[in-house]
Amino acid sequence: MTNWKEYKLGELIETVSKTFKFSDKKVVFLNTSDTLEGKVINHNLFDPKKLPGQAKKSIQPNDILYSEIRPANKRYAFIDFESSNYVVSTKLMVLRVLDDKIISPKYLYYFLTSDEIVSYLQMLAESRSGTFPQIRFEEVSLLDISLPPLNVQNEIVELVASFDDKIELNNKINQELENLAQTLFKQWFIDFEFPNENGEPYKSSGGEMVESELGEIPKGWEVKSLDEIADYLNGLALQKFPAQNEKDYLPVIKIRELRQGITQASDKASTDVPEKYIIQNGDVLFAWSGSLMIDFWTNGEGALNQHLFKVTSEVYPKWFYFYWTKFHLDEFIKIAESKATTMGHIQRKHLTEAKVVVPNIERLSQFNENFENIVVAVISNREENQELTNLRDTLLPKLISGELEVNNVIF
Repeated sequence: MTNWKEYKLGELIETVSKTFKFSDKKVVFLNTSDTLEGKVINHNLFDPKKLPGQAKKSIQPNDILYSEIRPANKRYAFIDFESSNYVVSTKLMVLRVLDDKIISPKYLYYFLTSDEIVSYLQMLAESRSGTFPQIRFEEVSLLDISLPPLNVQNEIVELVASFDDKIELNNKINQELENLAQTLFKQWFIDFEFPNENGEPYKSSGGEMVESELGEIPKGWEVKSLDEIADYLNGLALQKFPAQNEKDYLPVIKIRELRQGITQASDKASTDVPEKYIIQNGDVLFAWSGSLMIDFWTNGEGALNQHLFKVTSEVYPKWFYFYWTKFHLDEFIKIAESKATTMGHIQRKHLTEAKVVVPNIERLSQFNENFENIVVAVISNREENQELTNLRDTLLPKLISGELEVNNVIF
């Protein structure tokens, strides 16, 4: 750690509250919910006249947006794009380096988002009285930082960014695969334009169709309900299975964990949970209340909480019931939103009412390879991302503390 210097973070950064200058042009408004784990996840344009009162701050490239509320939710982002038409909520701190010849903005970002710092800031937030666990810039400015020379900072940034870049690449590949799968699914199972024996679109090439309760379908196909092609197992009220110690437990997978892809759930259940309620990588989970979403789980073994279905089938392949459930998601959301309850939800009868078209065994077998390859690739990329994330989060505190040097990292 030769030439490393000790600072209070307040000596190196400032919090910026420069007021955004509105015009008639549309702008992108960023609230805390529009940032997550380093990325801005909303780039939608809004009419300035329709924005809430907290839309006030301007930003620029290399700024760090950091939510004042619940740091552990990881609502932060690094601005690495042109942002002159972005206006930011007053609930987001805008942190800016005073001198980038002393501290790299991206190094600052990695320091502030390391697990140790996030956990510490969350502890401070929870120690304050108020409606929400909240931090202020004063607490951030008092953080101690041991700062290496700029060239070492850049080496650390380059290494850690290589993990982020690979994770981002896998995410983009998965998005393309998902788009392909959904396009194929609609083309083959909704429009019935799957390849016939001559490789031509079935329906438009004169393929034989028969009447059904859903209209015309290919001859030999049949109409079934969602709950006929898959089993929808609701989770348990897992507070009845409390973990007895820190070593012998399963993380409890709830809607929040599914929605955010969280690996370390806050609640823990005993390993005595019945086997059918244990989740493994690749399982299909469907949140039937609240957010209503369906996804593949790839964040390690856990226990299935209530309000989540674990979807399985002994007859049909995973992709088949996954994409059919996803196809009906919009109508399920409308049903949930129509309910006069705090948390909208669907009931099992809605699974029965949701109809699907099932091909004959021969056709299903022909389709299987295309979709199976996509699902396997998506799950594999997600699992790799989880490994990369764990490795990055393990290395980062050691690198920024000087415990480990970049040239000693082997992976």
